[in-house]
Amino acid sequence: MSQHSITAAQAEWLTKHNVRDVELAFADVSGFPRGKTLPAQALIKGQELRIARAVAIQTCVGEFPDYRFYGENDPDVVLRPDFATLYPVPWAKTPRAMVVCDNIDHDGSLSPLAPRSALKNILARYQARGWTPVVAPELEFYIFAAHGDADQPYQAPALRTGRRESGFDAFSFSTLNDLEPFFDDLYRACEQLGIDTDTYVHEMGPSQFEINLKHGDALALADQTFLFKYALKEIGYQHGLNVVCMAKPLSGQPGSSMHLHQSVVDGQGNNVFSLADGEASPDFFHYIGGLQQYLPHLMPLFCPSPNSFRRFVKGLAAPVNVSWGVDNRSVGIRVPVSGPAARRVENRLPGCDANPYLSLAASLGAGLLGVEEKRSPSEAAVGNVFNNDNAATLPNTLDAACALMAAHDTAKRLFGQEFTDAYLAVKDIELSHFHNQITAWERQYLTTLA
Repeated sequence: MSQHSITAAQAEWLTKHNVRDVELAFADVSGFPRGKTLPAQALIKGQELRIARAVAIQTCVGEFPDYRFYGENDPDVVLRPDFATLYPVPWAKTPRAMVVCDNIDHDGSLSPLAPRSALKNILARYQARGWTPVVAPELEFYIFAAHGDADQPYQAPALRTGRRESGFDAFSFSTLNDLEPFFDDLYRACEQLGIDTDTYVHEMGPSQFEINLKHGDALALADQTFLFKYALKEIGYQHGLNVVCMAKPLSGQPGSSMHLHQSVVDGQGNNVFSLADGEASPDFFHYIGGLQQYLPHLMPLFCPSPNSFRRFVKGLAAPVNVSWGVDNRSVGIRVPVSGPAARRVENRLPGCDANPYLSLAASLGAGLLGVEEKRSPSEAAVGNVFNNDNAATLPNTLDAACALMAAHDTAKRLFGQEFTDAYLAVKDIELSHFHNQITAWERQYLTTLA
């Protein structure tokens, strides 16, 4: 639950620990932390900070869409702190704190351009039904050696023996032990930032890992995921490591996902996906039907860059369609085996490069549309569906995904016209930069053959 006023205890904590500054941070459309820093005593006194409204839709290449997407007069928004997210900055040498902010337009409403606004608006639709989503993200990422040359491939870090892992340590403990100092500091940072971690494991790729966050309130978990990715980078830098959340940083190796487990409870805390007798409810199947119908229209929110789509390789545990099935990792929508109270759906489409606010908002929104429209899902898939030519297909490039998003009104129904137009404008700029690059592949094969 959001908290818009600083408490006496929080003010005392800032003063007692000689906190000099507070980062007023929010996630832009890429999920990157942006904002301003305010002296702690000014925050305690209630000083208001403003920032350009357009910052929420700054592209990953640093450019902005045209004025018409954020206001001809280049207006400001207010950074309104959610003091429920006030934490110390674990990697700061001088005591510093941070707080996650909402972007507030001049009329006092949530700015529709800010990703946190998009999620809060979807959650309000659930609240109107007396429902509360429960989510649990699973994040995969690679840890590489320090890397300063964008023309060169990433390298796994040197380990205790001097070797560099080449990809045979999946589910082992040896590399976890090799990187113990990094993980120790990461877990300490998570404790300080209120990030409730669960299991972690060495994944299939060389120096690839997965850390799961414990299930809970969707807004709180989006905030935690946002801060977790921030912490990954900063703790990595302190150890001379480059932690990469790209969907596909290494050719020929598994990509990194951000699977989203989702369930919904009613006002009494009962899972609406289960009936009193323990069987799956009609709403459970309608929710899956909504995911199948609408996730393809929202792919740019799950896979926000051209690189994102390189992850979808048959046989590497990344989905290639929106089939659903029970305990089946070849489908896009997986239902884990569980008891009635824990019945849930796992959306396996998002990459770890996805903005957590937008991917959660899109997934929860698609499911809710299915419930509202009483959509029926396909039959549950049995066996490997990577080669199922009858299953609904997904766009396989960001260009195609944006075209599909623009061709349907799904994003507009969930997030409004202004956000949808602005998001697609951001992707248009980023794609223009991407297509203007001359790649190593072109130099390798076309230099003599073209």
